[in-house]
Amino acid sequence: MSSSPPLSRRDLVAGAVAAGAVLALPSAAMAQAKAPLVGPLAPNPVEFKKQLNAFIGSATPLTEGLLLDVSILADNPSAVPVKVKVTQPITDTDWCEEIIVLADLNPSPLACKVQFTQANGTAEASVRVRLAQSQTIHALARMKSGQILSASQAVTVAASGCGM
Repeated sequence: MSSSPPLSRRDLVAGAVAAGAVLALPSAAMAQAKAPLVGPLAPNPVEFKKQLNAFIGSATPLTEGLLLDVSILADNPSAVPVKVKVTQPITDTDWCEEIIVLADLNPSPLACKVQFTQANGTAEASVRVRLAQSQTIHALARMKSGQILSASQAVTVAASGCGM
């Protein structure tokens, strides 16, 4: 008895249509089913650059004032702990408005977005990020003054967390 290879998303859609089945999928899912197949864990460098550029704008990021705490070795890639904290003083005229965390080789690079107000008194966030592969985690903070703070850390993972 021979075993056949698993069917792809495209094979399933084509088979269902040939059998006369009606597919009740959202148009985005149908477009994805017809699109050329790429690995589900494929990095999305275009989206990473888009997110990075949208946040930074024309500012020059400073590498001081933002603390990124993430282990260099992730033993559980499905839940990598990431802590981000603005170490610059929060004043009446300048405070952190937003922090984002990006995973540059994930299929969806934006891992976290947190917004703050002056009333928060501090700007810090702790999240768990799912990583598709070994990559660099980037944290960015936007201050009220328009200043952008940046920190990054390379993280090595033993197995993919995005396919689980």
